[in-house]
Amino acid sequence: MKCYICGGKKFGKRPGKVRDNPKLSVHECRSCGLVFLSSFRHITENFYQDSKMHDTTPEVGSWCKATQWDDERRFKFLASAMENRDLLDFGCGNGGFLALAKAAAARAVGLELETRLKPHYGSLGLKVFETLGEVDGKFDLITAFHVVEHLPDPAKELRRLAGFLKKGGRLIVEVPSSEDAMLTLYGSEAFSRFTYWSCHLYLFNRDTLRLLAAKAGLKVDYIKCIQRYPVSNHLHWLSKGLPGGHQKWSFLDSPELHAAYEKQLASLGLTDTVIASLSL
Repeated sequence: MKCYICGGKKFGKRPGKVRDNPKLSVHECRSCGLVFLSSFRHITENFYQDSKMHDTTPEVGSWCKATQWDDERRFKFLASAMENRDLLDFGCGNGGFLALAKAAAARAVGLELETRLKPHYGSLGLKVFETLGEVDGKFDLITAFHVVEHLPDPAKELRRLAGFLKKGGRLIVEVPSSEDAMLTLYGSEAFSRFTYWSCHLYLFNRDTLRLLAAKAGLKVDYIKCIQRYPVSNHLHWLSKGLPGGHQKWSFLDSPELHAAYEKQLASLGLTDTVIASLSL
């Protein structure tokens, strides 16, 4: 076994467990810091088409409500960049972001493997492809929100996606961070037994995401650290050892507090999310 990014052969084992598959373990490359699962064999050919990822949220309506805050955050972040431009949302999930983008972009289409969502897309009037081979045209902006960590060969897929960019186009990649403060700063045992998931084959940080872009032959325009979950979520984990603090203890949060907390964690590279803009 060797590291996907740097080819290193020395690894450490991260504390915690993979919540839905105890047979898997989580490894970290001692050379570059890439975090990855011990095996990808559970990702079969039709794994994503058959809705294996979202069995815990079988109702699309409830799933859409749960992700609305993320959809709105992403739309606000990219609103000016997508205005009157062509956009492809790669791995568009329940289509929440795509539905918002459709109102701002000249053209907004998606790509999603999960077959059960076809009727849902129809109800929203969204055009969603099942494979890259079906995608027509090129795009000013291609987004991939929490998709790259699911791919066994992410550099290959990023190269393929980049082939659909117009001249001067950008590929926006958002991934969960391997340097999440709950793991690396606070050392929450409960969180380390919850956050690792068999569908997340890799976890990246600022450095390994930059290395991944280089492996894919892409230029990094910027990499930013984003904190999705607020202080209330972290305090609840540390106090109760359970998720959902951003809902149960939301009275602790304010926009000002979250902005300050995010800024400080970002300065240390310890946010829960990393977002990058890549180009040819």
